[in-house]
Amino acid sequence: MRINNIQDEIISDFDLFDNWMDKYNYLIELSKDIILIPKSKKNDENLIKGCQSKVWLFAEYKNNKLYFSGDSDAIITKGIISLLISIFNNQSCDDILNSEIYFIKKIGLNEHLSMNRSNGLISMIKQIKIYALAFKNRIK
Repeated sequence: MRINNIQDEIISDFDLFDNWMDKYNYLIELSKDIILIPKSKKNDENLIKGCQSKVWLFAEYKNNKLYFSGDSDAIITKGIISLLISIFNNQSCDDILNSEIYFIKKIGLNEHLSMNRSNGLISMIKQIKIYALAFKNRIK
């Protein structure tokens, strides 16, 4: 599925909820569906810098696609990284690098995160794009 189609599905899912407490609860539910990083990869090398909570992200390149796994020690943040993994998993490096991430504003997440969590979200997206760029340059 294309990145924009996945973002549109996320927007539709969040539109089902009337208030932000329900949306936070949905993020908590999403945290249970995360593709968990292997324990051997849950180390400082895969720790995302700039996040208030601890967030680990690992990427593998197989069959011209990137595959992500992650984890966090904070439940809401774990739901957020789970969302990002669902968007970028099984995508090409070019598709990731050329993507515009619009679901955050459309669901209002940017307005309901603390400054520290917003910075962490930016750091997560940045790290995903860094992985895409690194793997793209590696395969040239």
